[in-house]
Amino acid sequence: MKLDKSVQITLIIVAGVLILGLLIFSNLPTTSANTVTGNGQATLKVMPDLVSVYFNVETRGETSAEATEDNSKIVDELITELVKEGFERAQIQTISFNVYPDYIWSNNQQKENGYVAAHSIKVEMSADDIEKIGNVVDIGVDAGAGISYISFELSQELENQYKTEALKLAAEDAKLKAEAVASGLGKKVGKLVSTSGNDFNYYPWRIYESAGVASMDSAMIKEETTSIQPGEQEVSASVTAVFKLN
Repeated sequence: MKLDKSVQITLIIVAGVLILGLLIFSNLPTTSANTVTGNGQATLKVMPDLVSVYFNVETRGETSAEATEDNSKIVDELITELVKEGFERAQIQTISFNVYPDYIWSNNQQKENGYVAAHSIKVEMSADDIEKIGNVVDIGVDAGAGISYISFELSQELENQYKTEALKLAAEDAKLKAEAVASGLGKKVGKLVSTSGNDFNYYPWRIYESAGVASMDSAMIKEETTSIQPGEQEVSASVTAVFKLN
């Protein structure tokens, strides 16, 4: 019996899909029964090379332009005084700036109450210059800015350096563990099949953080921070590697 042409085409397509599926399946990595997995970990003790003061400048106005103008006056004064103190403009960075409507509740209704301009600024200095924190705090508070937090941090250059080193050590640890497991099974580690979970973790150390107080006491902040010296911080990495068993 002669098949209809459309049926023939359908059968050809189905056969092609089956063949393609078999080819893909045959090229998949070996099953877990023929592989060994190593979960590598590495932790480094490092010294932060930066200390940063984060300011928050918040102003209100009947219009967005008014709120922005008042905010700019505070920020301009802050920057001007910091430059006079010897800071380079590159050390003073805008983290974020936003202007948004302010609302209040009255008689169970939400009503517009002007606008708020919020400006977040970071002042960065060497960790060796921690004694400058007091002057920076005074300049910011005198200009009308609030202190969000102060922290010891890694520069991008050092963070990249430690990230590379930590991930390399974690990968070596993953292979070492895989080799130990393989040896216990009377096998040897073969070709690398895959890697995953290449994670790097680092968190700056906050030596001061605002508790939400609107008017900051600069004397209190300086007393709390200037006696603190940077200590070693941990950076960590993890790598999961799967190897063939020979």
